[in-house]
Amino acid sequence: MLIYNVTINIDESVHDKWLSWMRDKHIPDMLATGKFSHAKMAKVLVEEDMEGITYSIQYTSKDRKTLESYYEEDAERLRGDTLKLFSNKFVAFRTELEIISQQIP
Repeated sequence: MLIYNVTINIDESVHDKWLSWMRDKHIPDMLATGKFSHAKMAKVLVEEDMEGITYSIQYTSKDRKTLESYYEEDAERLRGDTLKLFSNKFVAFRTELEIISQQIP
């Protein structure tokens, strides 16, 4: 299993609009691609020098092939939506994480 992680710092001037859009539109659109089984959004609590509010959004994908098909078929369109609505109001970087083990009590 892989986690596609998007860390984003959003300008406070658009924060509330962005947060609603993420919950109501973008994350559901990501899940609707069929390439992710679920998503988690977390606020980053570390103090930073940069202004804005930082979040991590983690999308779980079953394997590399499925994640690659997201990149090929959906990523450009979904990233473009973010750029259209919040251009110059965010900084984002993406990482891929491989789940090695998971323990649930």
